Amino acid sequence: MLLPERGDLLREIATDLVRGKVDAIVTPGTQVTTDSIPIVMVAVGDPVGVGLVASLARPGGNVTGLSNMMPDVAGKRLELLKEIAPDSTRIAILFNPTNAGNVLDVKATEAAARTMGVTTHSLEVRAPSDFANAFASMTRERDGALFVLSDPLIARYGQQIVALAAEGHIPAIYAHTVFKEVGGLLIYATDLANLYVRAGSYVGDILKGAKPADMPVEQPRKFDLIINLKTAKALGLTVPQSLLVRADEVIE
Repeated sequence: MLLPERGDLLREIATDLVRGKVDAIVTPGTQVTTDSIPIVMVAVGDPVGVGLVASLARPGGNVTGLSNMMPDVAGKRLELLKEIAPDSTRIAILFNPTNAGNVLDVKATEAAARTMGVTTHSLEVRAPSDFANAFASMTRERDGALFVLSDPLIARYGQQIVALAAEGHIPAIYAHTVFKEVGGLLIYATDLANLYVRAGSYVGDILKGAKPADMPVEQPRKFDLIINLKTAKALGLTVPQSLLVRADEVIE
């Protein structure tokens, strides 16, 4: 499993694995590709859109695994964010432009926002030093809320992001469960632990002779909504009861 957020380091590790002739590679995200070794992807938002597979039903190459359908749930996340911050007409989107999946997610989020009459402000982060500048830009542009996409770099610096959101009094929704542990206000995401368990089944089948080209990409069966009432109180927000009753977990 490959976890570093630096693309160059990730490619270097992948090259070493290819040289070692491993039987399969399990990788989160969209940054590792090889034509010679079976790859089981985990939590890729739109594997067809980024060109990893020909279709979900018949991947057609050496890549298969699990999608977390990020582009398809952009509208749902915006709706949830608007419920807790109803007066927000301008929402910032924090994303990593080097992540092909994030780029597609931004387009899907912008499209969903247009149908809701919401203006979006896309903010690129490529390195840890970019986070403070991104939040400074939100303040200058008077963004009313924040939509944080799922990316290894963003997840790694989740605590810093949540702290900056608290400092700026910005309500935010997060697309990665790591933000549950660091005080994120709203999380609407797939259960990553379950996705990795499912990835193990894919690897097992490949080791028994199955071909990734013939193994359909699995989509998540469930998204969890997690609400942190402590963070809401600190931000001066009242969480609607209609939102609380739909939550899978409420942190008090």
